[in-house]
Amino acid sequence: MSYEVRLRHVAQKGLDQLPEPDYGNVAGTIHGLEENPRPPGVKKLADSSLWRVRVGRYRVIYAIDDGKRLVTVVRVAKREENTYRGL
Repeated sequence: MSYEVRLRHVAQKGLDQLPEPDYGNVAGTIHGLEENPRPPGVKKLADSSLWRVRVGRYRVIYAIDDGKRLVTVVRVAKREENTYRGL
C-alpha cells in the first residue's frame, strides 16, 4: 500500500525554483516516496521526527506518518549552512 505525498508551500516553492535536470531528479525522488518513504541512503535528522534524502547537491526533508500513510515534504533546498535551520 502506498503513501500519500504532500508538499508544503515552502517545499513546492523550492522545487519550482530548481533548474532542469535537477527538477526532474528531485521530483522523481519525491514521487518515489509514495512507494518507499525510507529509500536507500535516507537519514533521520537528529533530535527530530524529520528525515532527509540526498538528490545530488539537493536535500529533500520530510516527515513520515505511518499511521496515516502520509509523507509531508517540508523543504527542498540546496545543501548549504542554513538548510536545516528552523525545522
